[in-house]
Amino acid sequence: MGSLEDIGVSFIINILSGFIFLLAFAVLSIQPINDRVYFPKWYISGSRRSPRRSGNSVGKFINLNFKTYLSFLNWAWEARRMSESALIDHAGLDSAVYLRIFVLGLKIFVPMMFLALFVLIPVNVFGGTLFYLKDLVYSDIDKLSISNVKPGSQKFWAHLSMAYVFTIWTCYMLYLEYDEIARLRLRFLASQHRRAGQFTVVVRNVPLNSERSMSEVVDHFFQTNHPNHYLGHQAVYNANEFAKLVRQKERLQNWLDYNQLKLERNPEKRPTTKIGFLGLFGERVDSIEFYEHKINELEKKMASERQRILKDPNSIMPVAFVSFNSRWGAAVCAQTQQSKNPTLWLTDWAPEPHDLYWRNLAIPFVSLSIRKLVISVSVFALVFFYMIPIAFVQSLANLEGLEKVAPFLQPVIELKVIKSFLQGFLPGLALKIFLCILPTVLMIMSKVEGHMSLSSLERKTAAKYYYFMLVNVFLGSIVTGTAFQQLHSFLHQSPTQIPRTIGVSIPMKANFFITYIMLDGWAGIASEILRLKPLVIFHLKNMFLVKTERDREKAMDPGSVDLPKNLPTLQLYFLLGIVYAVITPILLPFIFVFFLSAYFVYRHQIINVYNQEYESAAAFWPHVHGRIVASLLISHLLLLGLLSTKKAANSTPLLLVLPVLTICFHRYCKSRFEPAFRKYPLEEAMEKDTLERELESNLNLKAFLADAYLHPIFQSLEDVEMGEVIVEKSQSHRTMPTSSEQSSPSPPDHAHQYEVKP
Repeated sequence: MGSLEDIGVSFIINILSGFIFLLAFAVLSIQPINDRVYFPKWYISGSRRSPRRSGNSVGKFINLNFKTYLSFLNWAWEARRMSESALIDHAGLDSAVYLRIFVLGLKIFVPMMFLALFVLIPVNVFGGTLFYLKDLVYSDIDKLSISNVKPGSQKFWAHLSMAYVFTIWTCYMLYLEYDEIARLRLRFLASQHRRAGQFTVVVRNVPLNSERSMSEVVDHFFQTNHPNHYLGHQAVYNANEFAKLVRQKERLQNWLDYNQLKLERNPEKRPTTKIGFLGLFGERVDSIEFYEHKINELEKKMASERQRILKDPNSIMPVAFVSFNSRWGAAVCAQTQQSKNPTLWLTDWAPEPHDLYWRNLAIPFVSLSIRKLVISVSVFALVFFYMIPIAFVQSLANLEGLEKVAPFLQPVIELKVIKSFLQGFLPGLALKIFLCILPTVLMIMSKVEGHMSLSSLERKTAAKYYYFMLVNVFLGSIVTGTAFQQLHSFLHQSPTQIPRTIGVSIPMKANFFITYIMLDGWAGIASEILRLKPLVIFHLKNMFLVKTERDREKAMDPGSVDLPKNLPTLQLYFLLGIVYAVITPILLPFIFVFFLSAYFVYRHQIINVYNQEYESAAAFWPHVHGRIVASLLISHLLLLGLLSTKKAANSTPLLLVLPVLTICFHRYCKSRFEPAFRKYPLEEAMEKDTLERELESNLNLKAFLADAYLHPIFQSLEDVEMGEVIVEKSQSHRTMPTSSEQSSPSPPDHAHQYEVKP
């Protein structure tokens, strides 16, 4: 069991680490050479094209204005200055709501911290029961917990009262936050200009017909069942080989641009290259002519491959993007069952183009069910078998308990430096390393599961990661840690006393979580703003790989808010704070420091660094709300079990009311607010459609939707990534009605094909 000295060692290490990271960031971020690493969002938006620099040659790389080095914390103030509405316009609603989670943590835990410190800590300190329990391993921190209150004491009424106060306060803040975020979401959706996703539905499991083509099957079905609103569709084809050719052309185009830049810088000398292996052998030829010739040949192959795909019936995929001439028509289609057979003609809102995960569009219904079952079993196995390394990590934090069973380790363990390091720093670090590789593994599982949008993939990955952290990091740490700590007591007392030992021991794991919060929540957050890995990678790429401005933009790698990893971590801190608020209140100040520092760091990163791939309009919030409510329920059950071992017969039954009230609160919020995150109101859709007609919007909706989910192959290769499908636009069927009742011009026919992102 770690002592105050061990926690002090961890405190000093993490405070110094955080200070060093922040100091390094303050120095590195103002250097012109690092401007694209620490402020890439402004380059992407076009607000900044070159670093701020001094006039001389040295000033191009190093900041020579020494006054700027004195503004150590200016970044925090600058991040705070932007209003929430401006932040939504700048970074999107997803980012703004993500920051609101940190503010919610502060709103919940700051009042709880003061109440717990001034009410529960004195009650616990003067309990004095641990002084008389010689057979249990405990530390000075445990004397501040509920474990120090004598069994049967009337002081447990204070803990019961605080449990009610904390639950009511948390539910009240959750209600206000849910109401505000639902309002922000509806306002955000209503304020958006015309978007493709408002008029488009993705249709999967389209039944194939041997007598008709895919386009004819889709046309016939929607002209029959949605005759007044169906506009057209885009059929999807498998195009793996075509995508490879596109990637080859992109690489060749990049080399061509590079050599053209060389020629512009030195017009007197044309660049040359060898056409042999890796450009090291063979005949030397003119580089620009060589790459132009290669690109021309590749374009001919691409045209041939495209025609082959369109003529091959085996390339067609049973999925289509169906467009409607109104939001109302799209809403009706997306939110209703289309066929008597519920496994066919599956419709849903088409994700935004940047949100689509194209590889999973055409997975059959039966395959989806099997995949979900297999992944569920795999996740369960992963959570279960990960208990082995977690158990080993926890054994490092409980060396005193292990000494009583293995005395031969005592000479090594009792070395002061080694003991303090093992108990105060190493367990949290080892656990952090174990958890680093998990999000990647869980994301792969979610992709195999078959979700068709990046936002849903991230939400499902976050859910899996949360369950893992709940079982292994929280429950696993408590159970495993308790077993190691109290192993000696379990072997030398009667079985009837074991429940008492467990009840007293559970609060003692607060020591481990305090060290984990300091490592992950303090030093870890400071390292986030330093961006050491992107900094090193950017300069390595800039030295060896960057040839054109396009390469430099790709080398910036701004990243995004890592929701699959960050949301479960946030929910773990909510869980720790809510559970230990009554049991071991001394943990709350560490939680407070985390939420406060993380808020400023992530606000700075969202404003200056992160570039979100998609916008889901805060679709992840209901999951966050539900898991905070789950944290309340877990805290009630743990407190109920703990008080049952403390002979608090009068107060314990009153705790049974709390879980019931909490569940009722959650059900009310779910029915009151969650529909705004799941469905699109027909009333809202009709209002938007009516408003556009009143404004006499004569935009050609069909032409607008034609290119919404596509990247024209021969117009821009910059946006082309690992495309694996191409889309065939259907023939014109219906035009968007305007106030003048004139038909819009027909879009290009289906001879135009497009390569799209996976």
